[in-house]
Amino acid sequence: MDVLIHLFVGLHIIGIAALLGGFLTQMKAMGEGTARYTPAMLHGALTMLVTGVILVGLNQADDQPVNNIKIGVKLALLIVILGLVYVKRDDEKVEKGLFGLVGALTAANVFIAVLWT
Repeated sequence: MDVLIHLFVGLHIIGIAALLGGFLTQMKAMGEGTARYTPAMLHGALTMLVTGVILVGLNQADDQPVNNIKIGVKLALLIVILGLVYVKRDDEKVEKGLFGLVGALTAANVFIAVLWT
């Protein structure tokens, strides 16, 4: 079971990297007002959602403690991220505030995962 959990943790991190990497590559465009959500950002967020749900299930099946409040907060942030990226995915330009919000919420999700014990 540990190998399976570690495999999905790795996939979860790849999803975070795709979402955050897509944001970071658009930082210069955000300054110019031409930033847009990339397909990598959408796919990264979806990967985070799917692997996160699987990880919760695997940890519960392995009788490991799961902090449901922490998971709920992370899920709520991810749903907001997914909603923004999905709705605006075809727009040529995304407003600076909305684009920055996705980056801030992604960073917050990472820090919640690491710091909330």
